[in-house]
Formats: sequence, structure tokens, C-alpha cells
Amino acid sequence: MSIRRRLTQSESRTAALAAARALLIEAGPQAVTLKAVAARVGRTHANLLHHFGSAVGLQKALAENLAGTICETIAKAVIASKAGNGTVRDVVDMTFDAFGKEGGGALASWMLLSGNEDALDPIVDAIHDLVEDLNQFDVGAMRETTLSLVLLALGDALMGEALSQSLGLPRHIAREQAERMLLDAAEREAVAAERAQAG
Repeated sequence: MSIRRRLTQSESRTAALAAARALLIEAGPQAVTLKAVAARVGRTHANLLHHFGSAVGLQKALAENLAGTICETIAKAVIASKAGNGTVRDVVDMTFDAFGKEGGGALASWMLLSGNEDALDPIVDAIHDLVEDLNQFDVGAMRETTLSLVLLALGDALMGEALSQSLGLPRHIAREQAERMLLDAAEREAVAAERAQAG
């Protein structure tokens, strides 16, 4: 007979959020219930109520957790870019992965359906800061670039695989379009920099 180690409050909460995230990615928002998360981590429904207060509390904590993880992923791209070790494609890949592999697409659809759009603000802000680092001359254009990059990454996460198959296109085509878009923005910045120095 094995004895289950008692988890600290922090460990129990972390395990519950990891299970909720896995359920969200695997089966969608309707699968993230206190009962399902409790079953996955081998805890009781009452234990989760103690940590989160309610199903809404669990969902809010999950949204914050996912946003934090996604922003951390994107921050790595910012650091690499500032150090001269990153490329435009790295920025694109990290943004697409944040919405795909990291669960941002599932989070976005869930938050939009439940009326919690503001839960996406930290993710969008992190991507916007990253894109602005690539172009410091035309902030308005960078807002448009950020919008396009996020929409491409989100759309790819939600239906990119099915849509690219349906159209007979390679799976990576949306990433390539996003890369070209950012390269064009960087080229416009270079022209603006030259004009600023000449003027």
C-alpha cells in the first residue's frame, strides 16, 4: 500500500492549474470543471473549493496562470531580440507557439465566450511590446502589426491545421506570412531611420 505525500497549498494549487490547463487544451473550456480537475489530480472537490472558492475562481486563476506563462515565453523573445540573438522568425514562432502549444488560443476562445476579454490583455500587451521593440519610429504601424500578428497566431491556433489541409497549403504558411509582415515593418523602420538621420 503506497502512502500519498501530502502536498503543500502551493503544490496543490499548481497541480490543479496544470490539470485545468491540460483539460482546456485537450478538450476545450467545457471540460474544465472542479470535478474533472479534482479527478485528474487525485484530490477532492472540496479541496479545490478550498483553493479557488468556486469554478469561476478556478477559471480566473487558470486565465492568470496561462497569461503569465505565455508572457514569459514572449519575454524570452524580447530578451533575445534586444541581445541581438533573436530573429524575426523567432518572434513569430514564439507568438504562434504561445497561442498554440502554450494554450493561448484555447484561453482566448474561452475568455471571449465567457465575456472575459480583459483576461487576454497581458498577452496582447506583451506581444505589442515585443513588436514595438522591432520598430520604434511608427507606433501606429506597430499597433497594426501587433493586431495582425495576434490575429494570425490566434486563427492558426484555433483552425490553422484544418484550414490549411482544406486549402491544400503547407501547415507553416501562416507563420511565413507573419514573418514577411514583420520583415516589411522592419524595412519601413530602416527607411524611417534613414530619413530621420538625413533630415
